Amino acid sequence: MTLKNEQARLNSNLENLAHRGICVVLEGRDTAGKSSTIREVTHFLNPAKYSIHLSRKPSRSTMKKWLAYWSRRMPACNQVVFYDRSWYSRAMVQRLNGWCSETQYENFLASHKEWENSRGVHMIKFWLSIDENEQRARIENRKKSPLTYWKFSENDENALSYYDRMTILKERVIDGEWNVIDYNDKEAGILSLMRILNDRLEALPK
Repeated sequence: MTLKNEQARLNSNLENLAHRGICVVLEGRDTAGKSSTIREVTHFLNPAKYSIHLSRKPSRSTMKKWLAYWSRRMPACNQVVFYDRSWYSRAMVQRLNGWCSETQYENFLASHKEWENSRGVHMIKFWLSIDENEQRARIENRKKSPLTYWKFSENDENALSYYDRMTILKERVIDGEWNVIDYNDKEAGILSLMRILNDRLEALPK
């Protein structure tokens, strides 16, 4: 099926939702394609059926009550929330950049599964996987392009030097519950993600 076919299929699936709220979590390295994927996935959707949560560097108060902060950002019944990064930032981006302490990091690893299971929502998780060469090419393109240069940041500058360390961090949390998708070809990756998302939605109990 084509991308438009999957978009139409997703629109139908969301219109016919009769379930608990659904969290669609997108995680991945910088430049993996999280934001652009959400734009493609939601392009034709009824805005009343979904919302998007874009994660930024948290405040100190948010850092202290990390999972409580996310508890207030769960979807309502019959609604989908797409997360462009999520509570898993604690185990990856925050740890990588030294924004959280060792204790905060380990506490998250010990408690996040129980917290997720107590939310009363369905969770569909995606890791968008790109290799080091692809990330380097995308960072260079972002830096040089007259359309995207403004997105280039210090985090992009550091991303490649953190590649191996990020691999170690993500392997502590990316388990069998996650859908790991090859995103070296972003167009093919988006189509694969949408197929999986539709399959998962259609498999939910009626």
